[in-house]
Amino acid sequence: MIDLATLAVFSGAVLLLLLSPGPNMAFVVSHGVTHGWRGGMASALGIGVADVLLTALTATGVTALVASWPPSFDVIRYAGVVYLLWLVFKTLQKRPVPNAGHIDRVPLGRVFLQAMLNSLLNPKALLFFVVFLPQFVRPEAGDIAVQLMVLGGGLTVIAAVFHGLLGIFGGALSRFFARRSQGAWLQKWGLATVLTVLAVRLAVMSRPT
Repeated sequence: MIDLATLAVFSGAVLLLLLSPGPNMAFVVSHGVTHGWRGGMASALGIGVADVLLTALTATGVTALVASWPPSFDVIRYAGVVYLLWLVFKTLQKRPVPNAGHIDRVPLGRVFLQAMLNSLLNPKALLFFVVFLPQFVRPEAGDIAVQLMVLGGGLTVIAAVFHGLLGIFGGALSRFFARRSQGAWLQKWGLATVLTVLAVRLAVMSRPT
């Protein structure tokens, strides 16, 4: 099984990667601001489930198989762009309520699903699991699939805690905006802007070489 030294190095690498601004960070904070800390936590949970699914797919070799098919990167990428633009459209359809204490209440299951799909439809997430996890696998330490599952589980736990804290931070920002007369308007357009930026980022993304 994986030794403690390898797990320590792996955990440190995961933390450093999480501290780099990315789409998941932006998604969690923006939804925390718009929907309160519960929305931020639901986003964090959705990303965590996506990480579990990507871990399972990596351990079974599915992600490597998909990544080996050249068009897969663009198929996933454009699906993600369409999905994010649809979220922008749905966000802009809502009328902000002119209430200083307003927080946009939506079913948390919907936020959870949106976060999960946003993560799964990012082709770099798939490539990340294919490239990153195997670097810490030692064939002499036992079954490779089991090692990948352990590493992916560790990554999921660390990322879930990190994103959960970001969700709480987003909730604090939500209360800050709620005390301002234009808070609801800022929350709506802030979320739409973040989603649009993420869509553009996906659209111009090139496949890593």
